[in-house]
Amino acid sequence: MRGAPIVVHRISATVGRRVTVRDQIMGLAHSDRDLLEFLRQAGLPDAEELLDDPTWVEWGGGRAHEYKPDDPPG
Repeated sequence: MRGAPIVVHRISATVGRRVTVRDQIMGLAHSDRDLLEFLRQAGLPDAEELLDDPTWVEWGGGRAHEYKPDDPPG
C-alpha cells in the first residue's frame, strides 16, 4: 500500500515545509494558506477538509499545521 498522496515534509532549517503531491515537489509552504494554494494548483481546489486526513496528507516530523520550530501547538 502506498502512503498518502500529499506529503508535508519536516520543518526545514530555513523555516517552512516542502510539499509534495504524488512525489512532485510543489514548493515550500510557510502556512496552511500556502499549502492549500499548492493543493489548488495540483487540482484539489477544496482540499481544506483533507489536511487532517492521514489517508490524504502525511505530516512529516513535528506537529501538523506548524511551519517553524517555535510554532505553539494547536
